[in-house]
Amino acid sequence: MSPRVAPPFRADHVGSLLRPPHLLAARDEFTAGRIDAAELERIEDEAITDVVAMQEEIGLSSATDGEFRRASWHMDFLYQLRGINRVEDSSLTVRFHNADGDVEFATPEMRIDAKLGLDHTIFESAFKALADRARTATPKLTIPSPGMVLYRGGRASIDPEVYPDLAEFRADLAAAYRAEVHALAGLGCHYLQLDDTGLAYLNDPRQREQLAARGDDAEHEHLRTIELINASIRDRPASMAVTTHLCRGNYRSSWVAEGGYDFVAEALFNELDVDGFFLEFDDARSGGFAPLRFLPKGKHVVLGLVTTKSGELESVDDLKRRVEEASRYVDPDQLCLSPQCGFASTQEGNALSYEQEVAKLSLVVRAAEEIWG
Repeated sequence: MSPRVAPPFRADHVGSLLRPPHLLAARDEFTAGRIDAAELERIEDEAITDVVAMQEEIGLSSATDGEFRRASWHMDFLYQLRGINRVEDSSLTVRFHNADGDVEFATPEMRIDAKLGLDHTIFESAFKALADRARTATPKLTIPSPGMVLYRGGRASIDPEVYPDLAEFRADLAAAYRAEVHALAGLGCHYLQLDDTGLAYLNDPRQREQLAARGDDAEHEHLRTIELINASIRDRPASMAVTTHLCRGNYRSSWVAEGGYDFVAEALFNELDVDGFFLEFDDARSGGFAPLRFLPKGKHVVLGLVTTKSGELESVDDLKRRVEEASRYVDPDQLCLSPQCGFASTQEGNALSYEQEVAKLSLVVRAAEEIWG
């Protein structure tokens, strides 16, 4: 076994990082009209400079901007697609769970009320800021999977007069994503990650019941999502590595769904045309490693063994033991290591400190070095 020189890397991470307090304060100041957009961007740039330096100093081979220009990992992207708008007078409430009880997250509903398209390169300035600051690490950009558009609101979120046929909707959505991927490649993006909660949620029978109740074909939704993602990235250049991250929910150290990857694994690993899969495996809620037996040669799984939902630090020995356990089902040379999710999928962040975040990322690097060399 040996280190990897292409994404995903032996020691990698999902992407979002805790926002520093002064950045959150600046966002509040901007919202209140006390600073302008230029001042907010200056503060964001300073924070991104620091967080990229941190990632490189601890030895990570990939670096993100921590999603510091975003409030939300997915909606800040999706609302920039032509045809997708917020319904301010109607909200979608999602119930998250944790050891202490439930937390509710409310956000305006999404509505597709015009033909989908791409009017500008989304996150262009964010990627340029990241790429300008990365010295030793490969800049990685994270964006939501196209599957998030339909999974979130279902058929009811799409104006039937605009898209009477969902096949046309999916074709336009994939075309918009292809244009985005092509534009990002032109900016020098060689590492792109598509984040998708739907493909993980669908492993939970209760989630499939909810989709069926709203009229969706929950038993085949993962197959359509795989087709949609493939259509969205099919023209990417050979120099661009694409991975996907499956998440069961991540908001203020809480989660939505549970269940192993058994329901989606065979189709996911064999039909989704990506280079690697970031998968949560930090606790029993994520199931066991047996679904990895479906992973074909040439693809990699990044084992999310280090939790981002608490500051308690795992041990190198425990991580090595779990990688060995996963190796019963898949060649260890096809495995990598990371935290199970981002540290701050929304700007509120999870319940741990910056120092604990750095300790966990450093642990991933140290463990990967001991396992793979």
